[in-house]
Amino acid sequence: MDEHAFDPARTALVLIDLQNSNVSRQLAPYSAEQTVGNCVLLAQEMRGRGAMVIYVHVLVNELPAPLADMPMRPPGAPAAPPDASRLAPTSGIEAQDTVITKRQWGAFYGTELDQLLRRRGISTLVLGGIATNFGVESTARAAFDRGYALVFAEDAMSSFEAEAHAFACRTIFPRMGRVRSTRTLIDMLQAGTGDA
Repeated sequence: MDEHAFDPARTALVLIDLQNSNVSRQLAPYSAEQTVGNCVLLAQEMRGRGAMVIYVHVLVNELPAPLADMPMRPPGAPAAPPDASRLAPTSGIEAQDTVITKRQWGAFYGTELDQLLRRRGISTLVLGGIATNFGVESTARAAFDRGYALVFAEDAMSSFEAEAHAFACRTIFPRMGRVRSTRTLIDMLQAGTGDA
């Protein structure tokens, strides 16, 4: 693969944690509606060009709860409701899409994701989802370690603080791959150039 092109047939769109517990949150810099909407647009375009579309969701009540200065769930907090871990009705998932269930921030640890990708000959991942600096970044770091080429759909992801999203997109992700807007990626796919 050269530095600008990717082949949709060897590409997977990996959408992280578009689930009820996340889409109900206040997000920044993009709202949940904007973020999920851009993910849906990308999924439609990618499917239409033969790319694999993968939805990842986390079992919220099975996330580790280490001693931490800022735990994700404070000690003694009640368990999340049963539907918290379900993909949101607005997520755009379709019957042919792959679903990965995880129990950590990242989508590779303890899941079949890497095996599924390699069996399909996938070499490039396009990433989006919630939250930028948690599930998306954790998944990206593991993918980078495994040698996948990475493309980040900057406005198809968001976080709980705009600053955290900006830091990842300006400082971390450009060192691991290419950061592009949803519109840029869709235009590229529609033009059939493979240039990101």
